[in-house]
Amino acid sequence: MIHPSADVSADARIGERTKIWNRAQVREGAVVGDDCIVGSGAYIDAGVRIGDRVKIQNDALVYHGVTVESGVFIGPGAILTNDRFPRAITLAGTLAGADDWTVSTILLREGCSVGAGAVVVAGTLVGRFATVGAGAVVIRDVPDHALVAGNPARRIGWVCACGQRLVDAADRPVRGEYAGEATCPDDASRYAVSGDACIAIAASEVPA
Repeated sequence: MIHPSADVSADARIGERTKIWNRAQVREGAVVGDDCIVGSGAYIDAGVRIGDRVKIQNDALVYHGVTVESGVFIGPGAILTNDRFPRAITLAGTLAGADDWTVSTILLREGCSVGAGAVVVAGTLVGRFATVGAGAVVIRDVPDHALVAGNPARRIGWVCACGQRLVDAADRPVRGEYAGEATCPDDASRYAVSGDACIAIAASEVPA
């Protein structure tokens, strides 16, 4: 479903059952996978790659050089940039063109979430099932399952694949520097946390 007011390039590839809402723009060469939602006023730049079952909320800006894996959530008004050293003009004072800057890529890994109004700066990676809090400014890579917030974004905890914040044995939310075993209060899945790693513990590895 493509809303009549959406601007979708004939050179873009849109997957099955994907919905593109009013005033959204999808530029040439972009690929949007199956079962996605592109909200009102969202902008998908040229050449952007988006996987399946991705939700891009209203007025989000996803610029050239961004790759979004499947199952990702991008909140309303979020911005994914592509230039670490932006300038409108060259050293000669002329308007900068396509050959006067270098695209810095962003990768959003499977299942991660970028909150409303967050900015992900060019050249960074957001790990699998990580969560970027609303209004955060991400300037460095975010590990899998990490919860980051603030400007600049820092790790304040860890989250389950379902999005819930992990807790310790006393049901207290674990902090960014926590090490040990943590549990999801919603689905009881268990994780081993150490340093920059948060790894799910398979049910077969959990003692009876």
